[in-house]
Amino acid sequence: MDLLSRVRIVLVEPQHPGNIGAAARAMKTMGLRELVLVKPYKFPHKDATDMAVGAADLLESAQVFDTLREAVADCYVVGSSARLRSVPLKTTTPRELASRLAREVAGKVALLFGPERVGLSNEDFDLCHELVSIPADPEFRVLNLAAAVQILAYELRLAEAPDLAGAPERSPVDAREMELFYEHLERVLVAIKFLNPKHPRQLMRRLRRLYARAAPDENEMNILRGILAAIDGKGGEHG
Repeated sequence: MDLLSRVRIVLVEPQHPGNIGAAARAMKTMGLRELVLVKPYKFPHKDATDMAVGAADLLESAQVFDTLREAVADCYVVGSSARLRSVPLKTTTPRELASRLAREVAGKVALLFGPERVGLSNEDFDLCHELVSIPADPEFRVLNLAAAVQILAYELRLAEAPDLAGAPERSPVDAREMELFYEHLERVLVAIKFLNPKHPRQLMRRLRRLYARAAPDENEMNILRGILAAIDGKGGEHG
């Protein structure tokens, strides 16, 4: 079972139904499907449906429990908190947590989010295996409930499929192709009198470093060599 299908988002005593809907929307955009509510103040509610915007199905399938203990009985439990606690629990960042859950935890995982005004209680933390804290400005740590859910959901999706957040797979050209390019580049720079052939080293060394950092792939190299070929009058040929 993949990580996203194993994660249960648990909102403990949410006070504003709109936040429940916004959290459901945040979950659905990242592929999370299991929403659990513990003693919600108002649910179901029109405000929740309005804020869900396309994620009403998560509200319809949401489970509602009277106690947190019942809601997480079959889970590895992680509590979210913006405040440092005296409770001796391991605290980690969302990215570290998501990576470890993907690698090391095989069963169901419950991510707990407390009431909007006060957060999770010490009794709630008693049921947790560890805590997660979202890095924020020390002078204003408090995040909107749905925003906190969105950040955790994003990190979980990234851990499940890291290529989704990065650039497509690419293969830089090899050293031989780079040397051919540098030779071609130097010839063109000399021809247009940008490079003094008697003192080429400093400029060429800097250009080498620049293009080495860029690590061009085959398509990018074809573009670069094509530009040089057009400048030196050889059309599309690579010298």
